[in-house]
Amino acid sequence: MRIPAHSVCTAIRADIVSGVLPCGGRLTEEQLARRYGVSRVPVREALRTLESEGFVVSRRHVGACVAEPTEQDAADLLEMRTLLEPLGAARAAQRRTEAHLKVLRGLVRLGQERARRDQGEDLRSLGDWFHETLARASASPGLTSLLTQLRHKIAWMYAVDEPARPAEAWAERGAIVDAVARGDAERARALTAQHVERWRGAHRLRRTDRVRGSQHHVNTAGARN
Repeated sequence: MRIPAHSVCTAIRADIVSGVLPCGGRLTEEQLARRYGVSRVPVREALRTLESEGFVVSRRHVGACVAEPTEQDAADLLEMRTLLEPLGAARAAQRRTEAHLKVLRGLVRLGQERARRDQGEDLRSLGDWFHETLARASASPGLTSLLTQLRHKIAWMYAVDEPARPAEAWAERGAIVDAVARGDAERARALTAQHVERWRGAHRLRRTDRVRGSQHHVNTAGARN
């Protein structure tokens, strides 16, 4: 049975995000096919997709390698998230279905319950699920895809500290869901912008193994005497 390329892509991306495949490391079709137990065809397709997403780069005389993002690249990701997540919430308020609301409300209840029990690992996965569902509720495939890629890349480049008061984070998410349920797009946008900005400081750059220091290329041709 042929393994679909998107499954191989998901596996390779997960290994890049987790650091199993290190930044700058070479990615050969043969080695990856052997690693995941597939043929080289889905690996080739997966590498093309990951290159378009920015996880992989092609180097002359070397081939495919894991990308090496700079500190500026990482900072740009957080900036893009502060712009796009509020847009997604506003659209969700206009386009969400009852099924979306049911899932979002259920996640908020679970998050509040886990916060009271101080179950941090569960909270992280629930938070990811919440923001994924909120993005899907926007009914905008392009925006949802962008936000999904942003979350993957942010997880790749940043370690995230658990908030000191997780109940507050889930209270904020609950207020966002209330605004989405009422169809109040501007309220949903404003609350999401506040939420994303408030917890932005919890992100710590993975300097040692994932992110290079910013490099500035200076053109010195005009400075010659």
